[in-house]
Amino acid sequence: MAVTPLDIANMALAVLDEAPIDSLDQDVKAARLLNLHFDLTREAELIRHAWVFAILAASVAGADTGSGDCTLNFAYELPADCLRPLPQTANGEPDGVPVSWRQEAGLIYCDQSGPLIIRYIANLTDPNDWDALFTEVLVAALAIKIAHPLTHKAGMIDIARSAYDRALDAAFAANAVQRGGRLYTDSWAQQRGDFRVFGR
Repeated sequence: MAVTPLDIANMALAVLDEAPIDSLDQDVKAARLLNLHFDLTREAELIRHAWVFAILAASVAGADTGSGDCTLNFAYELPADCLRPLPQTANGEPDGVPVSWRQEAGLIYCDQSGPLIIRYIANLTDPNDWDALFTEVLVAALAIKIAHPLTHKAGMIDIARSAYDRALDAAFAANAVQRGGRLYTDSWAQQRGDFRVFGR
C-alpha cells in the first residue's frame, strides 16, 4: 500500500493522541505545524544517520585545481540530491582504503585523481522509497517537534521521545543504519538541533 506524507503526519498525530487531519494544507493548527516541520525534519533524520536505503553512489570525473602535489587538489561536484557525503575511499566501497578529503559547499576536494566514486546520503522525498523503520523514526521525530505547541502537555513530549528512541533502536537492531556512518550523536540536546560534527 502506498504511503503518503499525509499518512505520516496522521501517524505523528496518533502518537500524541490527537485527531487526524484531512490535508497538510488544511487550515487547522495541527496541519500548519506538520506542514511547517515535515520537510526539514525528514532531511534532518536522513542526515543524522547513514540509512542504508538512502545511500547512493555516483562516479564523478572531477578536475585538477592545480594546487600542487600532496594536497587536496582534485575537486568533485557533489550530486544534486546529496544531503551529505559519506567517508570517501579509494574504490568507493565503505570498507575501502580511506582517502584524505574535505567538503566545501557543493564540492569535495581530495588527493585522488578522477573518476571518484562518491557515496552519499540522498535526499529521498517519496515515502514509498523509505525503509519502514525510517518512517517510524520520522513519525516520532515529527511528534516531538509538534508536541508542545499542539498539546501543551509535557507528558506528550515524553511519549514522543520514547517512541523516537524505540524506533531508532529498532532501526539499528535491524541493520537499517550503516554502522560507522553516523554524523551526529544521539543525546536529546543534539536531537533538538545542538549538533556537533564528529571526525572533521
